[in-house]
Amino acid sequence: MAQRALPPLQSIRVTNHSMRITIFGATGLLGKPLLRTWTGDDVVGLGSKDADIREPSQVSAAVERTRPDWIVLAAAYTDVDGCETNPQLAFDVNCRGAENVARAAKQAGSRLLFVSTDYVFNGNKTTPYETDDPRDPVSVYGRSKAEGELAVLQVLPEACILRTAWLFGNDGPCFPETILKLAASRSELEVVNDQRGAPTYTLDLALTIQELCRKHAAGIVHAKNGGDCTRFDLACEIVARAGLPTIVHPVTSEKSPRPATRPKYSVLSPRSLKRYGLTMPTWQNALGRYLDERRAMQNAEIKG
Repeated sequence: MAQRALPPLQSIRVTNHSMRITIFGATGLLGKPLLRTWTGDDVVGLGSKDADIREPSQVSAAVERTRPDWIVLAAAYTDVDGCETNPQLAFDVNCRGAENVARAAKQAGSRLLFVSTDYVFNGNKTTPYETDDPRDPVSVYGRSKAEGELAVLQVLPEACILRTAWLFGNDGPCFPETILKLAASRSELEVVNDQRGAPTYTLDLALTIQELCRKHAAGIVHAKNGGDCTRFDLACEIVARAGLPTIVHPVTSEKSPRPATRPKYSVLSPRSLKRYGLTMPTWQNALGRYLDERRAMQNAEIKG
């Protein structure tokens, strides 16, 4: 996240590259797998210590230094509840920061892929959201990202706005990790059953982003793992696959209040992604691989 102290510049140098890529937010939940899995190109990953996207001069200097063909903007303030209590930071990072990167990209002649969210929608639909459905966010986080989309497109109409949802992975805090930690110490859990969306594994999304850049994607694209579920469904699947005896009970959002309102339904349609000839594995398949990776990491730590 942009407000945290992050490690210094990371980079992967690949010979015989076809493109130069600069990733803003390379130390985050999505940025780390982007940097780790990107192959065949010349990739530079930047954390906020390298370039704070709230500062136009830092962004411009980073872009001038790396001269990218593509910029992937994965830096964001993604604490949905935190955004409610700190809206200034949310808009400084997610809106004005995005605009700063778009202006630097335009100045350098770079293409831009901006990672956005399903939370730009109000959740009142009962069928998957298409890319041209109206933005109508119900939280500060959603509003900051929606305005960030508009700011980017005003500067760079040919930018790619990549909306995704319910990200999880082993490079930072996420819903599955929270459920696993709670289930390890509790016999029962209550999880909301009236919020429906599509979990997205960061490794799958990272590979999809690479393909979209190679296909010169433009406009709004929705990318998430196949299928959809409620938070309760997801928690049950996590507990079952982990072999834990914890009983998960469904509750309403009203019984489990949070500072930020979540969309009741925010499933993204895969139609725009399929136009590029791309599909993503089901969320169940992705969850299995996430858990396998998590176990492998834990075993490596024990052996180490």
